[in-house]
Amino acid sequence: MTDLAIRRIVLKLSGEALCGDTGYGVDPATLAAISGEIAEVHALGAEIALVIGGGNIFRGLRGSAQGMDRSSADYMGMLATVINALALQDSLEKLKVETRVLSALSIRQVAEPYIRRRAIRHLEKRRVVIFAAGTGNPYFSTDTAAALRAMEIGAALLIKATKVEGVFDKDPAKHDDATLLTRLSFDRVLADRLGVMDSTAITLCRDNALPIRVCSLKRRGNVQRVVLGEDVGTLVTETG
Repeated sequence: MTDLAIRRIVLKLSGEALCGDTGYGVDPATLAAISGEIAEVHALGAEIALVIGGGNIFRGLRGSAQGMDRSSADYMGMLATVINALALQDSLEKLKVETRVLSALSIRQVAEPYIRRRAIRHLEKRRVVIFAAGTGNPYFSTDTAAALRAMEIGAALLIKATKVEGVFDKDPAKHDDATLLTRLSFDRVLADRLGVMDSTAITLCRDNALPIRVCSLKRRGNVQRVVLGEDVGTLVTETG
């Protein structure tokens, strides 16, 4: 095994990351590319837990905005994350990476129930763990679920994979002069509403001294570079 700078990570993926350019559902080529990168990092000896969103299938906030009951819409979003988790599991196991899906909602036919000690044991046995169904509670995002699970399993770092290189001072899609912010404090992220993750997730990480690394999922090898200790994207810590 490679001498890693960071051994245990939680990787937060948005549901949209799985749909590629199709805009909806799961794109097989995109799924294969993401799984390939995860498998490479796993082969280095890293202990990897994943939290996946469901926005490529259903987003609870959008359903609520269209008149649905917020709790019902959020539960539908949780079920969407289970679909994505099963797709990731299938793709990873085709690459011979042993994987377990642990769901915060009880769906025993397709996923194990989330139990903290069981999740840690799977990681110790060199299995990739996929946390599905968010926290299992409405009104909480999968960002918050990622922060919570990272602290529960004793992860050294929470990696937020995005479409861009990190956090910028302005939208890089609209401004050519946008500057990458390589270091940020939790307080600045909250005060400036920089949109790294939702405020509940940021506050949890701040209060428990869990660093967040924001980097691009589109640039192949970024996650590997992070666990090897390279300075990639934006690092959010207590002091910045």
